[in-house]
Amino acid sequence: MRISKREKSIIRAKLVNRRVLSLFREHGAPATFVSSRTTQDNNQLYIMTTFTIPTRDSVSPATQQAFDGLQKMAGFVPNLFAAFGHSENGLPRYLAFQGAKTSLSNKEKEAINLVVSQVNGCRYCQSAHTAIGKMNGFSDQQILDIRAGHATDAKLNALVVLSKDITENKGHASAENLDAFYAAGYSQGNLVDVVLAVSDKIAANYLHNLTDLPIDWPLAAELEAVAA
Repeated sequence: MRISKREKSIIRAKLVNRRVLSLFREHGAPATFVSSRTTQDNNQLYIMTTFTIPTRDSVSPATQQAFDGLQKMAGFVPNLFAAFGHSENGLPRYLAFQGAKTSLSNKEKEAINLVVSQVNGCRYCQSAHTAIGKMNGFSDQQILDIRAGHATDAKLNALVVLSKDITENKGHASAENLDAFYAAGYSQGNLVDVVLAVSDKIAANYLHNLTDLPIDWPLAAELEAVAA
């Protein structure tokens, strides 16, 4: 079986990543991680800067309170939320934005979270919201459908299609999808809340895509693997 240059570079990146981790352990470095990626155009390998996961003792008092709230609510502090703790007020600000009152239901918010995370290729958020989506009443198949950009329920489908369009096209959604959103029963106020929900999830997606933090949720299936 022939291996493409792209596949060879990925394998090489993984081997280098393991070697770097080994060196960190040998020298007694903190138990963090290092991410490595390759460029598609020139096949060069770059090692990303180490991004640590802060502990409760290392964050600001306001962030410690946020950690405590997450621990009480979820039983743990998810790595991605912990990463916001590098900013003195980042996590409290993000949680306040995420938890603000909205016209959207929890299932509608999770549908947005799932499709936006799929478009942005964030495996962490795909996994987290697969678990949270199930808690909010979605089946495994419904979650896969939403990630693929559609839903069997007509109103939810209009929301998912528009959210995907907004994310893919940086807000320049088609008139057809916007009209379908309104025709499904959504209002202009709902549209504002959709944009806020999309922006909330983009922030989390981008932070994880930049840091490649370990996923501490049950790993969501890859859509390509399910389709195969």
